[in-house]
Amino acid sequence: MTLDQGLAFAIVVATIALLVWDRFRYDIVAALALLATIACGLVPADKAFDGFSDQIVIIVASALVVSAAVGRSGVIEWMISPVVPYMKTTGAQIVVLVSAVAVLSAFMKNIGALAIFIPIAMQIARRTELPASRLLMPMSFGSLLGGLMTLIGTSPNIIVSRVHAEITGTPFSMFDFFPVGAGICVAGVAFLVIGWRLLPRTGKSRATKEELFKVEGYMSEARIPAGAGIIGKTVKELEALSNGDVTIGAIIREKFRRYVPSANWTIYENDVLVLEGDPHALQKVVERAGLELVGSKEITQEAKDVDALVSVEAVITGASTMVGRTLAELRLRQRYQINVLALSRRAARARTRLRRVRFQPGDVVVMQGHEDALPEVFTELGLLPLAERNVQLGAKRHAFVPVAILAVAMLAIALHAIPATVGFFGAATLLVLFRAIGLRDLYNTVEWPIIVLLGCLIPVSDAIRTTGGTDLLATWLSHVGHLLPGWGAVALVMIAAMLVTPFLNNAATVLVMGPVAASLAGQLGLGVDAFLMAVAIGAACDFLTPIGHQCNTLVMGPGGYSFTDYWRLGLPLSCIVVIVGVPLIMLFWPG
Repeated sequence: MTLDQGLAFAIVVATIALLVWDRFRYDIVAALALLATIACGLVPADKAFDGFSDQIVIIVASALVVSAAVGRSGVIEWMISPVVPYMKTTGAQIVVLVSAVAVLSAFMKNIGALAIFIPIAMQIARRTELPASRLLMPMSFGSLLGGLMTLIGTSPNIIVSRVHAEITGTPFSMFDFFPVGAGICVAGVAFLVIGWRLLPRTGKSRATKEELFKVEGYMSEARIPAGAGIIGKTVKELEALSNGDVTIGAIIREKFRRYVPSANWTIYENDVLVLEGDPHALQKVVERAGLELVGSKEITQEAKDVDALVSVEAVITGASTMVGRTLAELRLRQRYQINVLALSRRAARARTRLRRVRFQPGDVVVMQGHEDALPEVFTELGLLPLAERNVQLGAKRHAFVPVAILAVAMLAIALHAIPATVGFFGAATLLVLFRAIGLRDLYNTVEWPIIVLLGCLIPVSDAIRTTGGTDLLATWLSHVGHLLPGWGAVALVMIAAMLVTPFLNNAATVLVMGPVAASLAGQLGLGVDAFLMAVAIGAACDFLTPIGHQCNTLVMGPGGYSFTDYWRLGLPLSCIVVIVGVPLIMLFWPG
């Protein structure tokens, strides 16, 4: 191993360690990795930012814009709404919802497809009085499976296409992924139809017409006002008002002193109680005890139409500006005229003030504000409302424009009339011209952390290749690969990508593993196509943790899942992907 190779590997290992530590956001980690390679002389300063001009960046950014325009058109909700009343059983619900999410994910960002169907799933769960947790994780996994079918379905496919172009001179086309991806998707959906039984039983939902959905473990704060009937009584007596469905996690006195009370503690005027329970139980306790929710005052002194104020639950996405910040830092009331009344975080106990909690992806919050203003605020903050949404087709003449533009672009790309980069960039531009998406929404839609990640890690990946690091890794893997048949080596690469992805971003996994797999194929004397397909599938199929992919994080809060729940359903699904995917790769991409 040369000095340059050692430095390159050290930077990659440090990058993975920082991502696992999760102290810094992944785009910051990628920027640090790029600076390290420049400082070590592995990347020339004049080529350090070539990654931002790479075609991958253009395709990913443009696809995000097209995906958002299709999602906001309302066409998808309009198409599926006639079927919703007939979905009575869990099996039928999963077949329809997971299949619909999977198909849509092939043509738009998978997290965008999932976001469209989560409110629909919540609506169906309420109507059938079945737990939404049975639907949300299968839908998340279905969105990942659907992304395997096309070039733009998931970022790993786009990056693998770039690696293929560097090696063979031609990139993968739009539907080169379809034969293998579709087979895996069908097998995966078939498993999820019966596999949902592996999820923990949560019982029937107690949702009422007044509840938008049921989430365990909301944290809220309530003050004891003067004259409240609960003054002088004990914590046990207050909790009894909800039949034990609400617990007092903490009491704040003297403005800042926090105590974890026992059952016999006496409640005094001006105490601030940190309450934990589901929304219905919280509301019952507040009303019966005469409590005052902190932050529930009118948003503006001029606001007199109380009926215009509504409370809506929403999940905090990974791209939300609220992530990592507190209510005090966000100043939501001053900036957006909204209040945060409660917070739900799975497996977290209520032991601190709500205004001091730093929000995380997957948190579910209850927002109070003016009904007309909330949709725009949710978009700007990066929140996904979990209430039933009215089908908003906007101006009807624009409703089907995004779908038509996407179809024309994909047809032109599939026929090789235009390159994928030009096709999706042109589609994004036309969507703006036809006002299917506003300029402000356009820039808010692009996931800039992903763009920075790609732009920074592309030169880092190239540095590993140019120093000979990929060939060295491939040589090490070949010692095992020579002992295996061709299909065994392909399976080895796919499993390795699956295991790395939960700790490394899926795009970063492909940037590192793609060249290594290509080099391994060369040393084994096998076709490079099969190995690159294995990397793409392995990196895209992250079913083992809630943190490896945004889709899994998005459903964790609303579904009330714990970390280990993902293994229950994800591990057998991962095995199915390998068992089905490897033979399909060898069939359609023989070496």
